[in-house]
Amino acid sequence: MTKKKKDQKSAKLAQSIIDAYQPESVEDMQEALKDVFGPMFEAMLRGELDNHLGYENQSRQEKETQNRRNGYGNKKLKTSFGELDIQVPRDRDASFEPEIIPKRSRDVSSIEGKVLSMYAKGMSQRDIASTIEDIYGFTISHDMVSDITDQILPELEEWQIRPLAKCYAFLFVDCMYVTLRENYEVKECAVYTILGYDLKGNKEILGIWLNQTESKNRWMQIFDEIKERGVEDILFISMDGVSGLENGAKAIFPGVVVQRCLVHLVRNALRYVPSKSYKEVCKDMKSFYSASSLKAAQTAFDTFQTKWVVYPGAIDVWKRNFHHVEQLFDYGSAIRKIMYTTNAVESVHSSFRKVTKKGAFPNENALLKLLYLRVKELQSKWEGGHVHNWAMVLNQLTVNDSFSKRVEKYNRY
Repeated sequence: MTKKKKDQKSAKLAQSIIDAYQPESVEDMQEALKDVFGPMFEAMLRGELDNHLGYENQSRQEKETQNRRNGYGNKKLKTSFGELDIQVPRDRDASFEPEIIPKRSRDVSSIEGKVLSMYAKGMSQRDIASTIEDIYGFTISHDMVSDITDQILPELEEWQIRPLAKCYAFLFVDCMYVTLRENYEVKECAVYTILGYDLKGNKEILGIWLNQTESKNRWMQIFDEIKERGVEDILFISMDGVSGLENGAKAIFPGVVVQRCLVHLVRNALRYVPSKSYKEVCKDMKSFYSASSLKAAQTAFDTFQTKWVVYPGAIDVWKRNFHHVEQLFDYGSAIRKIMYTTNAVESVHSSFRKVTKKGAFPNENALLKLLYLRVKELQSKWEGGHVHNWAMVLNQLTVNDSFSKRVEKYNRY
């Protein structure tokens, strides 16, 4: 069988896809991408056959084998965009064993998965296109990479509105900034993230939200949203000191205990301390916020105030927030170890920064796609595991008068 000529428009990428197909919906785009993937896979297979035979088609070099090309066979492939027909090159002695699409293999959606995986690791669209060319020997445009990654947008939309657990033992909230570039204007975009621990000790990122800045009002809207998605109760929220956020959270979830991140308070206090005294001041601060009892914490804080009276700004930071230290001792040590800091969600943001540091994003969708793919990677790492020492945490919650009935109620689900 001779190879059929395909419409040349289907081999062109990026803008040519839109020019040729004029897609008006996601379904239209998927149909267009199916036509584009066909020539891509065929180019990969032709390259493999060239390597197998030891010479390129139409080559004038001496052929060291009696084996020759022998036309093409039809094959139907399953991709994430649906089924498509391609033509597989054959050789005369049937010794050609393709590696990219092995014989009897019909599911090649993993190729598209590799593109998504590279995108999730923070590679730019141009870098992905270059890597595909280096590995597989054919060229795709960075716009084509964008089209491939756009296939996760419906999944992202479903994830953003999915139902949540009825109760979370701990929520950690934080905000980071990423650069967007729209209409030649560069601006900062606030990324809001909530990480939750449910009553079984499972970690879950409840959502990611974008806004121009971090504000109490936006956090209130987010708390309202997660309540609409099924969250009835939260035991603890660990947060940084956004003005008014504590009262706002309690207005929506009246029984929640709001804990200021003590690590942030340490950083705030150190702004008033010269570098020569950092080490000693940090040691003395730790003596009260990690004390074994409330009385020991209060005694250590009194000593701290007397010793470091020369740094009134640092002392004032702790005076205004010492009730957040005192309330820690209402709970067991396992609970205190979790609730005293937002490090858990800051670790998530650290993972986000690894893939967003490449530069400005052209729009919010491009940013959300990348963050969502990163979330999926994190969730896969957490799957099947529990928060360290969770059994002890649950025991301490169960015997606490403020939480015992609430834990018993929601542990039934």
